[in-house]
Amino acid sequence: MAAAADIWRPTPKFVAALSRTSSAFLFSVVIVGLVSSARWITRTTLQASPPATAAIPAAVAATTRAGVPAALPRPTYSISCSAPPQPPLNLSGGGGARTPQTSQTLALALSSPSSCRSSPDPATATATASASNSSSCPSYFRFIHEDLRPWRDAGGITRAMLARARVTASFRLLVLGGRAFVQRFRPAFQTRDLFTIWGVLQLLRRYPGRVPDLDLIFDCADWPVVRTHLYRGKHAAFMPPLFSYCGDDKTLDIVFPDWSFWGWPEINIKPWDALRKDLKDGNDRVKWLDREPYAYWKGNPAVAVTRQELVKCNVSTTKDWKARIYKQDWFRESKAGYKDSNLGSQCTHRYKIYIEGSAWSVSQKYILACDSMTLLVTPKYYDFFSRSLMPIQHYWPVHNDDKCDSIKYAVDWGNSHKQLAQRIGKQASDFIQEDVNMDRVYDYMLHLLTEYAKLLRFRPIKPPEAVEICPESLACQAEGLERKFLMESMVKSARDAGPCDLPPPFNPQELTMIKRRKENSIKQIERWERRSGTT
Repeated sequence: MAAAADIWRPTPKFVAALSRTSSAFLFSVVIVGLVSSARWITRTTLQASPPATAAIPAAVAATTRAGVPAALPRPTYSISCSAPPQPPLNLSGGGGARTPQTSQTLALALSSPSSCRSSPDPATATATASASNSSSCPSYFRFIHEDLRPWRDAGGITRAMLARARVTASFRLLVLGGRAFVQRFRPAFQTRDLFTIWGVLQLLRRYPGRVPDLDLIFDCADWPVVRTHLYRGKHAAFMPPLFSYCGDDKTLDIVFPDWSFWGWPEINIKPWDALRKDLKDGNDRVKWLDREPYAYWKGNPAVAVTRQELVKCNVSTTKDWKARIYKQDWFRESKAGYKDSNLGSQCTHRYKIYIEGSAWSVSQKYILACDSMTLLVTPKYYDFFSRSLMPIQHYWPVHNDDKCDSIKYAVDWGNSHKQLAQRIGKQASDFIQEDVNMDRVYDYMLHLLTEYAKLLRFRPIKPPEAVEICPESLACQAEGLERKFLMESMVKSARDAGPCDLPPPFNPQELTMIKRRKENSIKQIERWERRSGTT
């Protein structure tokens, strides 16, 4: 692509000029980076093929004209449970019981008689499925093709491959005729499996008739586990297709949106639609120039050495690295009713730090949405949307080996170039608000599952151990915040239009350009740091 090839490369004369400290000169340098990145991250439109007329049921075809389905009432949904939800625990400061490590809601639903109604009316579902959105998906959707490429190159996914994926997995999920069936292998931490499955059930409601029959295995851990080097050459025939929340450059896990988009009751994080609004309101309450001119981070440092190192960057009586670091004690927060953990009230600093924990962290989207310039400590892992984030356009890179100096330089630079720092923060926030809203999350899920189903070399069949699951069977077993968040994140009606159009795969040259663009931008920042004498 011409846009992908149009990558900025510094000339020797330009590099020499970077040593000048002129504010105006630095302004022009970063503008080049911003414009170049913005030009590269484009969206590619792919026109959807119209459905074959023969595939439209007679009941629908009789009401069509010129091949366009007549308007039919879209399905609407509600849930009525016989028992009222129980009040949430430990939100008023009383008690002291720790949050349970696993939720019983999914176990109860899988062991109870099915209360699921039949799937949507086929005629209505097909009419809904025939509608087209005609808008292009964000560029990160192109990584769907990359995540599935190993199995496409191997000729598809076999039953033997799928069986190998269950070694570390939490559950197996099948979609058959628009109905979902779950086989649980082992409980996930807290309610990750419950809310992940709930998300798929909402997808079935949002796009009735569009989700194909499929059979997949899901791992709810923080880190990817399918090692690339174990499945090369003749061993590709044994490559397990495992769905996970994140991946890295050395694994093959298929990346899927994480559970917190539908809520995280254990730490009182709302479903994404409501939380995204809270974050936007928080941005409006404190304008960027009125914010504290420091880098902010709040979290649990005990989960990783790299976070423990970050704590050393906090302000002290002898040194100010321009960072304000706060330790998060979730047990204490639960007893206090999470009064100091409202994410919408944490957009009060010009800079916010993102740093991984034991692996990838769900906090990335909350940090990027704050309008603050994100200081992103060199990550190892990626989630489904983060691979399209670009240095200097969406965040400022902080290298892991010397965090404190790197953070101080970033804050000093931003305070000296306020308009540019504010612009970087705003571009990241706009990306999250516009390209990672729930509309896009559902579209990503639908495209990923559709492309995955195309690779299955067998017909999915319900195993005896799998139990039908539906929104009623989960929500009516839940209590407290679990039920509250399930109900709040429930899809109320089917979508009139279809999903955005899936862009085509990358070619190898484009992927090389992405990697080179990121590396060049990060190296440029490191050169600035060295010349300033900070590092």
